[in-house]
Amino acid sequence: MQGVGFRFFAREAAAREGLRGFVRNLDDGRVEVEAEGDQAALERFERALHQGPPGVEVVDVTVSELPPVGQTPLFQIRV
Repeated sequence: MQGVGFRFFAREAAAREGLRGFVRNLDDGRVEVEAEGDQAALERFERALHQGPPGVEVVDVTVSELPPVGQTPLFQIRV
């Protein structure tokens, strides 16, 4: 999905939900997202990621629950 604006889409969706965390491209072409926040907001964010930005077909979203780390005050795009 690299190069199609998915990271920016994820950042905007996370900001709407008040989430913290990050999104980044991986070397193999996948996108990694870590997000923390209210459970209902995380569920809405996950639904947005499944849909993706206009013109993008999201093939798969894998969700893993991790303990919150609270390191990032905002949601960031990492390189």
